[in-house]
Amino acid sequence: MATMDLQLKEGVHVLTLTNGEDDNRFTLDVINEYIAAIDEVAKYEGNTALMITCEHEKTWTTGINLDWMMQLDADGIENFRITLDTMLYKLAMLNAPTLACINGNAYAGGALLFAAADFTYMRSDRGRLCYPEIDIRIPFTPAMNDLIDNIPNKQMLKRMALLGERVTGQDALDAGIVDAVYPMAELQEKSFEFAKFLASKDRPTYTTIKHGLKRHMLKWEEEYGK
Repeated sequence: MATMDLQLKEGVHVLTLTNGEDDNRFTLDVINEYIAAIDEVAKYEGNTALMITCEHEKTWTTGINLDWMMQLDADGIENFRITLDTMLYKLAMLNAPTLACINGNAYAGGALLFAAADFTYMRSDRGRLCYPEIDIRIPFTPAMNDLIDNIPNKQMLKRMALLGERVTGQDALDAGIVDAVYPMAELQEKSFEFAKFLASKDRPTYTTIKHGLKRHMLKWEEEYGK
């Protein structure tokens, strides 16, 4: 894969975003690489977990490459939307535990990835979560609305979605929307330790409980779950 790398380490699938010089932004090719990685984990036999991290110390991902997208015609934009929704659904409903290890800014599509993950560890001293869609005039799709509804603190969700408020790791921890924050020097190690713990859980049981918690998203199975 050109923009990310998937490795199996001690029972954990580690997906490392490697296109940090371009802020790990989304294009159709990038989204298809995510789908290929997610599908590989889905097909893996036995207990595992998926941890998504990156090499860049400033940016996890800032979502869609808008310059690239603006060159598409209407059909191209619609195809990209469907493919992006498909990827986010597959990640949210993956039949294994998922952990987002966010060591930089996660804006727009990056914050959608955060909402799709089961658990999130975030850098304590740098990086923010943000939904700038309100300011760049790109509304959420219906599937994305259901996805961000997974964020448990509805007051914080309202401020992020309607105001584009930027949330630091400590703010997110205080609001209960991430699970832990660590300095950069500790984040990768602590995240991997937790991912190994997640991988020890019985996968079918975990998946059944997760899908029950996210049952509001099951209506998208026929459209995006293939």
